[in-house]
Order: sequence, then C-alpha cells, then structure tokens
Amino acid sequence: MENLDWKNIGFGYRDTDYNIRCYYRNGKWGELEISSSNSINIHMSATALHYGQEAFEGLKAFKGKDGKVRVFRMDENAKRMQHSADGILMEKLPVEKFQEAVRMAVKMNERFIPPYESGAALYIRPLLIGTGPQIGVAPAEEYLFMVFVMPVGPYFPEGFKPTNLVIYREFDRAAPQGTGKYKVGGNYAASMLEGKKAKKNGFSAVLYLDSKEKKYIDECGPANFFGIKNNTYITPESDSILPSITNKSLIVLAEEMGLNVERRKVTYEELSEFEEVGACGTAAVISPIKGIYDNDNDKWYKYGNQEEAGQWSTKLYDKIRAIQYGDEPDTHGWVEIIE
Repeated sequence: MENLDWKNIGFGYRDTDYNIRCYYRNGKWGELEISSSNSINIHMSATALHYGQEAFEGLKAFKGKDGKVRVFRMDENAKRMQHSADGILMEKLPVEKFQEAVRMAVKMNERFIPPYESGAALYIRPLLIGTGPQIGVAPAEEYLFMVFVMPVGPYFPEGFKPTNLVIYREFDRAAPQGTGKYKVGGNYAASMLEGKKAKKNGFSAVLYLDSKEKKYIDECGPANFFGIKNNTYITPESDSILPSITNKSLIVLAEEMGLNVERRKVTYEELSEFEEVGACGTAAVISPIKGIYDNDNDKWYKYGNQEEAGQWSTKLYDKIRAIQYGDEPDTHGWVEIIE
C-alpha cells in the first residue's frame, strides 16, 4: 500500500480486501467464511433493523519494528461481546471462533497494516447482528457475525494532544440499569446529537454525568474517564459505563508504576481537584484533557499547562503503546503475534 499517506489517513472507513463471516442458523454456529464483498443481504424484518439486536467491538493490530503483527487483548473483546449478547438476548459467539475470525481477517488483509512508527494501526471491527425476521418484540433465531478491518490514524485528529470536553446536563448517554454497560449501537445513536453539538462548539467530546442524579462522572461519549490526584489513578464505577479494555489495562500499569488505583463513584466536585484528566479507549488509547467546560454553570476546569499531556498520562500512554508494538516485554500475556 505504498500509495497511502499513513501519517494522515485519519480515522474513517476504508475498503480492504476481505472480511470474515459466520452465521448462526438452526441452533448452531456455522463455519467461518471468507468474503470479498462489502455488502450484506438482510431481511427487511431483521431484528437488528427494528429492535436493536446489534453489538460490536473494536480492537487493533500493530506492526512492530521487528515486522511482527500483534493484536492486543482480543480474548477480552470476545468476552465483552458475549456480555453484550447476553444483555440484549443474542446468541453468543464462542471466544475461540471470535479469535480465529480476527486472526483470519488480519492475515488476509496484511498489506493494509500500517508500518511501524507511522502512528497508524489496523482497526478491527467485529460485528454481531440479528438477521432473523421478527415483527413482534422478540429475539431473532438467526444471527450474523462479521469481522472487517481497515487502516486508521488517531481517533481524535489532534492525536496525543490535550483537548477540551463539555458537560451538557440535558443529555444522558444511557439509562440507569439500561444498556450502558453493553457495547451496542443504540448507546452510540443516543450520543450523536450532543456529540455533534460539542464538536460544533469546539470540544472533542461530551463528558456525561450519571443519568439519575447528575452528581457523578460517568464517561465520555467514545471513551472511559480517568483522573489523577494525590498519586492515585481514579476512574468511575457505574452500571452505565462500558467496561473499557484499555482502562482495565491502564489500571494494571498504573499500579505497577507506583500509583494507587481507585475504581469508585467520582463526584462532580472532584473535577476541581484532579491534577490530570484523560479519556481512554481502543480508538484513542489515551486522549489527554486540558479542560472541561460545564455548560450549565458556565464554569471551566483546567488541567496542566494546556499544551502537553501530564506526566502520568504520558507515561501510561507510552507504556501501553510499547507493549502493543512489541517495544517492551509483554509480561501479562496481553498480546498475540499473528503468524
């Protein structure tokens, strides 16, 4: 792919050569199939279209300086997709079949994997949808699982540079005890309106407060939230938050670096106490935050020197990236080399 400008490809869809598909029919999952089509045929009454039976994942493959291709913690993505499937009554895909589909998709599209030090990676999108027809509100009897891939740059155009978040109290990301803890499309559809409003006003994303009381920090639209103060990495605990695999990894690394870790309810008032704030997820890894604007109270919370990420955010970012690219030993068994 010599014609691609790897450093400026952005984060968006791009066709590649092949995708992998697997169908659930007659009470069982079939074999993995290879397709070169970027389209699917779907019944007009499929539950994915009417009742939101849809879940997806996002992970990445990285090419190291040794030329080897590594995928980061795909077993966790497989288990999270099973969790999402349980939450909206879809048929669960076995972890092993999920992993094999990812391996096949990466290997068959190897020419699209960005080179080392380009700042880009191969984004992997597993998708599970209800394809069986229902006109009453009920789960489908047939499902389609797919994996497709594409080269991407940083999720936020700024890359690893501080951006601003905004709080809008009139919007909720997910209902208490609802689907917020599952990676399903409806959660993202519900965040588009305020996300567009935030970007129009110069913010990178919305920071949501809890939907019930508006007292606690929940998460950013596309990522988990963390704050650092008093030598402690603090991230919210809530039934409405998607369990981020990146955040789960950062918690381990933070402890190894000597930080205390607290996963608990984080009050709105604590925004004035943090020394560093960040958003974390697969797409952005870590997006450092320089400021949070409370739109309702016309109030700013500022962090750091506004120009660069804080010291702990930088150390954590560098550490997790080094593991993903194979620059440092993977002592936790997080990385699989795709042969």
